[in-house]
Amino acid sequence: MNRYPLWKYIVIVVALVIGMIYTTPNFFGESPAVQISSQKATIKVDEQIYERVQKALSEANITPDGVFFEQGAQQSTIRVRFEPTQAEMQLQAKEVIERELNPDQTDPSFVVALNLVPNTPQWLLSLHALPMYLGLDLRGGVHFLLEVDMDAAIDKRADALASDLRSQFREQRIRHAGITRSGTSLEIAFRSAQERDKARDLLRNTHNDLSLDDRDEGNMFRLVATMTDSSLREVRDYALKQNISTLHNRINELGVAEPVIAQQGANRIVVQLPGVQDTAKAKEILGRTATLEIRMVDDSPEAYAQLSSGTVPFGDERYLDRAGVPILVKRQVVLTGDNLNDAQPGFDQQTQEPTVNLTLDSRGARIFQDVTRDNVGKRMAIILFEKGKGEVVTAPVIRQEIGGGRVQISGHMTATEATDTALLLRAGSLAAPMEIIEERLVGPSLGAANIEAGFRSTVYGFAVVSIFMILYYQVFGAVSVFALSCNVMLLVALLSMLQATLTLPGIAAIALTLGMAVDANVLINERVREELREGRSPQQAISEGFDRAFATILDSNVTSLIAGIALLIFGSGPVRGFAVVHCLGILTSIFTSVVVSRSVINLIYGRQKKLKKLHVGQIWKPTE
Repeated sequence: MNRYPLWKYIVIVVALVIGMIYTTPNFFGESPAVQISSQKATIKVDEQIYERVQKALSEANITPDGVFFEQGAQQSTIRVRFEPTQAEMQLQAKEVIERELNPDQTDPSFVVALNLVPNTPQWLLSLHALPMYLGLDLRGGVHFLLEVDMDAAIDKRADALASDLRSQFREQRIRHAGITRSGTSLEIAFRSAQERDKARDLLRNTHNDLSLDDRDEGNMFRLVATMTDSSLREVRDYALKQNISTLHNRINELGVAEPVIAQQGANRIVVQLPGVQDTAKAKEILGRTATLEIRMVDDSPEAYAQLSSGTVPFGDERYLDRAGVPILVKRQVVLTGDNLNDAQPGFDQQTQEPTVNLTLDSRGARIFQDVTRDNVGKRMAIILFEKGKGEVVTAPVIRQEIGGGRVQISGHMTATEATDTALLLRAGSLAAPMEIIEERLVGPSLGAANIEAGFRSTVYGFAVVSIFMILYYQVFGAVSVFALSCNVMLLVALLSMLQATLTLPGIAAIALTLGMAVDANVLINERVREELREGRSPQQAISEGFDRAFATILDSNVTSLIAGIALLIFGSGPVRGFAVVHCLGILTSIFTSVVVSRSVINLIYGRQKKLKKLHVGQIWKPTE
């Protein structure tokens, strides 16, 4: 009656073994480390940089616990790990590496940041068994509140709109006497009412986000185009979303696990970086400005003759390509990164050379077609600007007119360079400048104190409950305690496997899960007692007790799960962290209280054919 088939025991054992494996990494702690990553998108961290770091540390008589080269999909990093007691050596190593890799502090090429790395053994890492992420309140780190300059975003959009209108009027042969901008309004002057009417009809068909008004002054016929409230809201929303997306890309350079980047209000962004010790580097990366521009190359002999004499021709600017070769480009900007929708690596169908395939927006497609039609055989430079300094990523030759908004860039690139260029072009830039208006630092000691307090409260509560369960329910109580232990282990394993972030509210959710699991085990034990009071045999009492208690346990847990899912969907921040742990805890609680505890009871009592007594505590029978 109370016997499980062999496959059920195998499933339970496998689940518990997997849970034990993925719980184990959380007990190894973290070590101080120095992380090296690229400061510029055009500079890569490779084996040569790895050897330079090792040589610099050796010459400075610094012996780390290990130097690791980690090659990622988007960016490679180098981590110099130290023992937990070598915090001072971590600071010395940072200074040595900084001097070696960034001799010019005004123009650093690499990010050298302090960090913490887990001490998980390699055999666990090979199984992808990693410790769960800890939030800012448990691990320590930095908290930033950034304010987006929405006025600058609107100004940028208005300037782009003015440039777009000039291009449209030129294409439609509509003559105007100039476009001036005042705030969110564009004032277009015409010398005749007929030209103004043509322009009004054009704008009504192409720009429904503008409100149009006539204004006559003397012999001038003016058309005032003002951005509507809905279009201004779209600009603000886009600026906020674009900045959040860009911040995600930049924070990857710091190697932060589970950063929190969320909108707060209409124009603010909250950034929490758990485990980051170097706040200066964090602020530097968050505040970086990167823009992409496409310009024409000036390859005329006269221009290079002036360049060789040490002067830059009028109307040109001098930049360096990846190989350090100077290139003269026109000052006039053809396109910016704002006109780029997508960039993907690929191969040319005819030559099989690696290429970068670009997808432009409608405005960018129109401009690009005009430029390529007029400049066949000439070179076009793609320039990346970071911190006001530009670098030519590639400068291909225009072979033919390119229309349709799909652009193919080729020119002696390797497959790796094509992939890197595509990633660079997709990375995007800040849609509007930001300012740090609030900065808070949570020290690792405070985080450790929070962990200790949360861990101690959970352990003490668990110990008291365990003693009570064993004293009150005897063998069934001991089985319940084992099931509770398995519940906590499986919950921690799931959090580690999913790489979820544990915060103080998450620890509270673990304590709540324990309480719900205790309730489930109490229901089972009391139901078994009730069956014994009604005169059932011990074997029947076990079977009926578990079966009838399951319906009650399922009802109570499902209702709690619905509440947890609601918190998960509609909540944010600490509420969401609580909901994740709460929902996972309900699932593990049902499994351990019903399946695991039943399997142990079956092993103890199931094979006893003439079972006369169950060790489930004192059974109180009503007196007649």
